[in-house]
Amino acid sequence: MRASVGRASFIAGARGGMPYALAGGLLAFSFGVAARPVIGEIPAIVMSAVVFAGGAQFAAVTVLAAGGGAVTAILAAILINLRFVPMGISLAPSFKHGAFGRAIGGQATLDASWALARRSGGMYDLDVMYGATFVQYVAWVLGTVLGVVLARLLSDTKALGLDVIFPAFFLGLLASEMGHPRARMAAALGATIAILLTPFVPAGIPIVAASAAMIVGLRA
Repeated sequence: MRASVGRASFIAGARGGMPYALAGGLLAFSFGVAARPVIGEIPAIVMSAVVFAGGAQFAAVTVLAAGGGAVTAILAAILINLRFVPMGISLAPSFKHGAFGRAIGGQATLDASWALARRSGGMYDLDVMYGATFVQYVAWVLGTVLGVVLARLLSDTKALGLDVIFPAFFLGLLASEMGHPRARMAAALGATIAILLTPFVPAGIPIVAASAAMIVGLRA
């Protein structure tokens, strides 16, 4: 009985995650095209298969494209993914297995999957989350592969203006968060920090330093 319920929840999650998978696949396609000239074909595909985090991947490759070092790129990616810490804490009561199982299951935590799996009482249907994440993962990796293949066929991807994908991605994220006054204040402070530091420090450092603007969102 439990297996049939879990399978039904997984399928429901996969159906719910399909729109996000389609959107993610298109974004992954853009990532593959733009990342290939920066980090290479295989690293771009492996990054999508292992990291599987659009914001973190774009942040890391943006830093590398600007001439920043690997350490700075990794730090930028970590800062982007810090939101998964509170999300993981909220999921903890819903896990029924041990530490290893929690660690493995936690890899399926995505923004959309996490939201789809939420139930009353602060609990989560993990099978729904797994199903939603599964279809998004497949779309993300395949999208990256297709992007890398297309980039190989193009003699000069920059001639098509594809180098603007990275800043456009983050502008899209920024626009979606501008509804709250604290968010607008944090964005303005982060932009100011980055602009002031850019002429004086190595590439990538201004992006990391700008994250200090998150203190605006802290509450007592």
